[in-house]
Amino acid sequence: MNKLLIALAVGLTAITSAQAQTTTNGLGPDWASRTYLGVAVAGAENRAADDDWKAGGKVFAGYNVDQNWALEAGYTRFGNEDVNVLSTSGFGQGEVKSSSSYVAAKYAVPLNERLSAYGKLGVARNERKVNLPSNGASYSDNDNGVYGAVGLQYALGQNLSLVGEYERYGKQPEIGAKADVVSVGLKVGF
Repeated sequence: MNKLLIALAVGLTAITSAQAQTTTNGLGPDWASRTYLGVAVAGAENRAADDDWKAGGKVFAGYNVDQNWALEAGYTRFGNEDVNVLSTSGFGQGEVKSSSSYVAAKYAVPLNERLSAYGKLGVARNERKVNLPSNGASYSDNDNGVYGAVGLQYALGQNLSLVGEYERYGKQPEIGAKADVVSVGLKVGF
């Protein structure tokens, strides 16, 4: 999936370079910047004994097809979670690493000159890795599911926006980061 995200980002950059000569000015901050990249802090509750929230990082890239529609892909790496695990050799400490990737269509509606609301719908790939250093065991759990998000975007300048969103990465896992995620970040248009 990571290779897919890199290929998508490279392809979007190439499309933007070819499209730059045909884009007209004066169509607004989001439309003038066909390609965009962003970073965010994402928080999700972890399914463990204490169910605490962990912050992680998110990167995303997209291409504005027109004034309302965009295609977007992203990768979120959630914080590591310590867990107590019962195995054949007894109780042991373990660590869960969770991450998710998505590809989605995005539809945005302007609310005023600077603020817009949007929704995203697509497919997510979720991965959880459990390491048990006490007995040297590890295993991975992967699944695919429906990705959905709703959010707000506030234009700080012509090519810079603050974004905040609620995301849902497929179904609830048995261990690791839960499917419900809240993120806040910056988006830069090119």
